[in-house]
Amino acid sequence: MNNKASITALMSSFGRAFHAENEEHPVFADYLAKELLTAEEYAAVQGYILGGAQFFEPEIDPATFQPKELLRRLVNVHIAPSPLCRAAYTEKALKAAVLTGTKQYIILGAGMDTFAFREMEFLSKHRVFEVDHPLTQADKRERITRAGWTVPDNLAFVPVDFTNDSLTERLIAAGFDPSVKSLFSWLGVTYYLSREAIDTMISALSSLCADGSALVFDYPDEDFFAAPEKRVQNTIMMAKAGGEPMKTAFSYSELETLLEKHGFLIYELLTPDDIQRDIIDKADSDMKAFEHVNYCLAVRKD
Repeated sequence: MNNKASITALMSSFGRAFHAENEEHPVFADYLAKELLTAEEYAAVQGYILGGAQFFEPEIDPATFQPKELLRRLVNVHIAPSPLCRAAYTEKALKAAVLTGTKQYIILGAGMDTFAFREMEFLSKHRVFEVDHPLTQADKRERITRAGWTVPDNLAFVPVDFTNDSLTERLIAAGFDPSVKSLFSWLGVTYYLSREAIDTMISALSSLCADGSALVFDYPDEDFFAAPEKRVQNTIMMAKAGGEPMKTAFSYSELETLLEKHGFLIYELLTPDDIQRDIIDKADSDMKAFEHVNYCLAVRKD
């Protein structure tokens, strides 16, 4: 990583920032996202997206669009749907979980997530743990300092190199209480891991979870890699070109078997049709849910 954010993280943050600034009816309004990007990064990602307009949509003529309107189209169709919709779903699930006793929120692969700085009231009553690779987290903390943000007392940064470190040991050392009901979010990650790595992670989370704790994550279905939709194939190609190739997809039955093996039961699963109806349409947005990407809320039961 060379102490820099990955291209995937930058694209995601740009999508969140641009959407919040330019949509009358945002699916998810992250008004802090832009503050974690330098002006140079924001301009570079914007230029990258505009420069790739015909890669994203070869049938359109960029000359027939104003640059900002073309950028809005490319962001809303190709860049932002997954980061925005999964964040909206997860934070809604978290607020529901708090009503039934959840006290801790753990963001796995936090990247440039801004939850802890947008939801100060939540942080006044509950603990939040951001888990990420040490280099990624060091980069995030530099960005927080540059933005002039104050780190809330109830936010803990937990650097974990999963090739060498124990997630359990690092979380407990940071003040995590395994006896307390918690919600873990694991967004935008499973795509890039092997099945073995996913199995290992869910096993580790199972050992950390008190009864009734929950795990929210997104994953591609079994038709993802062979999907005919161009934006799906573009996403796969962009990830590979950025040095972060996508590796794994699941059928429902495969996912159910994997989760049950480690004591998790699927409480809710959203397909693209569900995401469109329950998240995008409710926001009155003209966005379209990403094909072959599902969201899962699983609950740990003893």
